[in-house]
Amino acid sequence: MAKRPFVPKTQNAYVKWHDNLKSGVTATTTGATAADVTMLTADNAALHDKMTAATAADNASKAAHTDLNNAIAGSQANARKLAQRIKKSTGYTTVIGNTLQLEGAEDSTDMTQEQPVLDAEAQSAGVVEIGFNKLDAEGVHIYSQRDGDAGFSLLASETHSPYVDNRPLLAAGKPETRQYKAVFFLGKSEIGLPSAVVIATATP
Repeated sequence: MAKRPFVPKTQNAYVKWHDNLKSGVTATTTGATAADVTMLTADNAALHDKMTAATAADNASKAAHTDLNNAIAGSQANARKLAQRIKKSTGYTTVIGNTLQLEGAEDSTDMTQEQPVLDAEAQSAGVVEIGFNKLDAEGVHIYSQRDGDAGFSLLASETHSPYVDNRPLLAAGKPETRQYKAVFFLGKSEIGLPSAVVIATATP
């Protein structure tokens, strides 16, 4: 049976793997030289510098998107009130409405008070399909908790339903309980209320 690649594919896992490599390789390690130790030290320092910068940028971006969504929500409320006053005024015409783009069906959905609706359907080979709605959101952040997990953790950011959870079973050949919940997102920030938790039993 072929082995999986030994170098992790995800960023956090790779940095941890490189930390271990850096701490374990010395000039006396078979096949390694003092130059390799110097190289590993420099690469590891660069990795941590870039990871710190990326994390700070992500946090700043999430904060900025949260502020933007709050500004959008506030401005929408004000704009809707103004539009209603304009449309109720005696001098209002459809020409004015079309010019200001006030005509058409109005959507009164308040995304800050909405929550996704999930369904989970277990398939074979440990696969679970998660169906969800989006309403006016860009997508959903899906969280999951499996047997033995301390709590829910982010599983995926998904824009098209269904999401397919194809993680291998924790114990080969043994069914496991998986819980799921989701929150809408706009940009890089979450909006609205968490969904109800749905449960599925993943089977071999």
